[in-house]
Amino acid sequence: MILQEYINNILYEYSYIELFGLSFMYFSILYFGLAPIFNGVCKYLASKNILHKITLRELHKGQIKFELKHSFISIFLFGTSIIPVIYLIRLDLVSLLPNTILNVIIGIIALTIWNEIHFFIVHRILHLRFFMRHIHYIHHQSRVPTVYSVYSFHWIEALLLSTVPLTFIPFVPISPVAIFLYPLASILLNYSGHCNYRFGNGQGASWKLFGTFHNEHHAKGRKNYGFASHILDKINFTIKSHFENTKKL
Repeated sequence: MILQEYINNILYEYSYIELFGLSFMYFSILYFGLAPIFNGVCKYLASKNILHKITLRELHKGQIKFELKHSFISIFLFGTSIIPVIYLIRLDLVSLLPNTILNVIIGIIALTIWNEIHFFIVHRILHLRFFMRHIHYIHHQSRVPTVYSVYSFHWIEALLLSTVPLTFIPFVPISPVAIFLYPLASILLNYSGHCNYRFGNGQGASWKLFGTFHNEHHAKGRKNYGFASHILDKINFTIKSHFENTKKL
């Protein structure tokens, strides 16, 4: 009951300035608090030969400082992302489900799946020549990705990526707790996709786990645009091949 009352206060009583402050603090803790912990766990597991580095190249000079600078700008923008979401909730344009454990789990899974689709679309657009040259190049300055590159974006890219909940919850009923917990699930996936570590030694299916696809997208420039999965890349390749074969007939 106490938790539910607190959630209701956030949803309906907090000012938009208070909401921004709460959101900004939340994303700051996720980034500055969890990044060194996640990195430390990866190093420990690597020392036990459970994880292995994807690329052994050194970071370029000033990379971490560059990533922190752009991540701070991204966090500021992410802090504003809660405002339109709460605005829609207060207008009763969003259907909220009870905060049962099942609803929370389903909500987080649904948002994570939508994030994969949303990311693929945005990422594919950002790799068009104009957007790559003027916007997405900042994220790709991290040729060897680190946990600190997860939010290292041009402000326009950060703004686009912050719209995952906004483009989902007006159409799909969801619990408030799922909305609030989603950034935690998202950044953990992002850490796995940028930590430069993978399970296994690169042989067989095991190396494909733990965000290897996106890590290699940074390190080797491979034209895979999905994040945690390569399913959408396979679908995209299949459709593209079909149209190319059709043209030849």
